[in-house]
Amino acid sequence: MSASIMLFTRDLRVRDNPALAAACRAEHVVPLFVFDDAILNGPFAAPGRVRFLLESLADLRMSLRELGGDLVVRRGDPVAEVARLAGETGAGSLFLADERSAYGARRLGRLRGLDVEVSAQPGITVVPPGELTPAGGDHYRVFTPYWRAWDAARWRPIAKAPRTVGLPPGVEPGTLPRLADLASGSPPPEPAPGGEREGRRRMDRWLSEAASDYDEVHDDLAADRTSRLSPYLKFGCVSPLELAKAGPDGFRRQLAWRDFHHQVAAAFPALARDDYRPRGHRWNEDEDALAAWRDGMTGVPIVDAGMRQLRREGFMHNRARLITASFLTRDLGVDWRHGLRHFNDLLVDGDIADNAGNWQWVAGTGNNTRPGQVMNPLRQASRFDRGGDYVRRYVPELAGVEGARVHRPWTLAASGTRAPAYPPPIIDIG
Repeated sequence: MSASIMLFTRDLRVRDNPALAAACRAEHVVPLFVFDDAILNGPFAAPGRVRFLLESLADLRMSLRELGGDLVVRRGDPVAEVARLAGETGAGSLFLADERSAYGARRLGRLRGLDVEVSAQPGITVVPPGELTPAGGDHYRVFTPYWRAWDAARWRPIAKAPRTVGLPPGVEPGTLPRLADLASGSPPPEPAPGGEREGRRRMDRWLSEAASDYDEVHDDLAADRTSRLSPYLKFGCVSPLELAKAGPDGFRRQLAWRDFHHQVAAAFPALARDDYRPRGHRWNEDEDALAAWRDGMTGVPIVDAGMRQLRREGFMHNRARLITASFLTRDLGVDWRHGLRHFNDLLVDGDIADNAGNWQWVAGTGNNTRPGQVMNPLRQASRFDRGGDYVRRYVPELAGVEGARVHRPWTLAASGTRAPAYPPPIIDIG
């Protein structure tokens, strides 16, 4: 009897999953997910992400059962659990997605030390980190040349979903834990539901109904016409390759940015801790300003709307992410690492490489070719929330302010209009 183990990590789907497809070539396969104590006991076990993870695993288990198998659930050290199951089932091979984060690389190295044949397969990004390299370098440091190479690259074919999954006899699947067993605190009150079924439903609907004008409207904050697929990409509920092949050019460029940050993080594992390009910043340690920013009480409506969307939904529009990050680092002069930690606490789609890469890009310490670039929040608001609808959606104190005046509520009293119960700006922004 030949048997293999399929270790799910950030690829919680059965469609276009090269590792699962390869594992299912064996007579029997053990689909395994391990709740890793090294992650659950660290800063990345945010309740919003853990809730999404649990829903995604329940959906994955359902799909595997429909194929005749099951999802085997364990908790502890993934390497120890793989070794234990290999001994119990006689599995001689292990398949998993090729994840290049610092932790993923360490885990893969330890797995290769077991007495099983280990195969790391693509699937987390469109183009695996390290597959594209510039002449004389180990990774691309500037996006535009990376984008040209990425767009011209030959992509792998989409992997077919397995027809059957044959679990070896005698393997106890285990039960999925409750959210309270894994994380403390409450998830966002208006979260997106997890799972491949929901991800594909949203992907299909967006591609058929809204993707055609993505290039024109994706920065429009009030329109909210982005795909909102980022949590499903984070957990691998949908395939980035399928999206890249089906989506419009502007969306494909966003996926290329995601791949770009992953290849930077693979080459610079300290991306979430250290400046990629140190520029001698002297950050302002203003705890009151940082608290106002976190709470969406800066008195700058476009910034506060973004921060309140984050707290309510565990999600923030990409344009708002840029505006709020620029305000914290450029206007308040607060270290980007404080912002990164707050985003990581609340974002359901909190991806280490993408989150840290974008924060450093905005702060001028990363891969931005214009490190002095500052996004004036009022100009950004006039361009991307012209009528003020995004602000009114998330800042109820300003719901009655008409038109673009919502972006400068501190001017209302001077014009004879009753000012809303909303704080004045914590700094002068013009």
